[in-house]
Amino acid sequence: MPATVIVGAQWGDEGKGKIVDLLAQESELVCRYQGGPNAGHTVVVGDETYKIRQIPTGVIAGKRCAIGAGCVVDPAVLISELDELESRGHETTDLVFVSGNAHLVMPWHIALDGARERRLGRLQIGTTRRGIGPAYADKATRIGIRVQDLLDPKILRQKLELAVEEKNVWLQRVYDLEPFEVEDVVSTQLGFAERLGPYVADTSLLVDRALREGERVLFEGAQGTLLDLDHGTYPFVTSSSPIAAGAAVSFGIGPKRIDEVLGVAKAYVTRVGEGPFPSEIVGPDHERVQTLGHEFGTVTGRERRCGWLDLVALRFAVRVNGITSLALTKIDVLSEFSELPVCVRYRLPDGSETEDFPAHQSDFHHCRPVFEALRGWGEHIDDELPEAARSYVSFVEDALGVPVTLVGTGAAREHVLTL
Repeated sequence: MPATVIVGAQWGDEGKGKIVDLLAQESELVCRYQGGPNAGHTVVVGDETYKIRQIPTGVIAGKRCAIGAGCVVDPAVLISELDELESRGHETTDLVFVSGNAHLVMPWHIALDGARERRLGRLQIGTTRRGIGPAYADKATRIGIRVQDLLDPKILRQKLELAVEEKNVWLQRVYDLEPFEVEDVVSTQLGFAERLGPYVADTSLLVDRALREGERVLFEGAQGTLLDLDHGTYPFVTSSSPIAAGAAVSFGIGPKRIDEVLGVAKAYVTRVGEGPFPSEIVGPDHERVQTLGHEFGTVTGRERRCGWLDLVALRFAVRVNGITSLALTKIDVLSEFSELPVCVRYRLPDGSETEDFPAHQSDFHHCRPVFEALRGWGEHIDDELPEAARSYVSFVEDALGVPVTLVGTGAAREHVLTL
């Protein structure tokens, strides 16, 4: 279909990069619609491994790629990523487009992000400390600096002078940190402007024209549904909208122009950082899943918390995204388990049970998982799923009312089965 959104159906890290890379082979335009360099996609192509943080993964396949207005861009990270891709033989000029309306992650955002987390102590949220939250906060209070500001030195200087004056007060008086010098910041940002200028574009117009011409457009999200600022497990969330609707907002297109929503979920579930996690594995099986799944963050290297598949949370993801089909990744990680618990309901504090995701945070924070045990398959997966693995997939489909169309059986691009 012309317009497809790839959305994380859990707490992020579901393997979206691999699925996007696979579907990008048959797309003309791949679009990143939210987040910043706090999230990464790992793509394995042959002997090559790519860890991408800002640019849509379609660039590996030589596709046109766009970064939407809903993203925040760290210019230093973006330039580093462009340079690395070009050093590895990938063209970026005339292929990568960055919305002029996207906001910039500035050095004080990174400093403030880390300082705030440290001050919160045991109550910290568990951010990546990449400055994402403070950048989105400045956007919301209308004092942010946008990508297009890099193209006008006069406007850029005016905005930087005002920003540095205000942020230095916070840095010095509240957090006892060193202030920024205006001239240093201006000089650095003007250097970024020279490198990034050719990539700045009207990405809304770019997507509109592609859809009008019948091209296949793939919208790539970062993080996952349960980290959505409005619909996730607040406050342990990201600062943008990973859900499918965020694609239309970020690129300025009507929601009716989205044809398909492909949700990506692991055959189990992980989350990074703080916050409640009902199906979290307790005991030696946690380390076993973590080791087999190589569950460490692409960007941060942090250990991911691992849990058994949570169908209550997945059912919520299907609802809020309008998921039309599901990709179930890393099913091979479960091959060594003889029995596989699956969370089918939550037991609430009052003793009642529900198949629906709790609307009240206190219920979610104190709920307990109700598991149903499925039979494991205990064998390596090659070109087809063992009978017990097919039953596992069918169980998920029946519980969600959504077909599983792709199953990931390994890290490489070719390790995906089409059902």
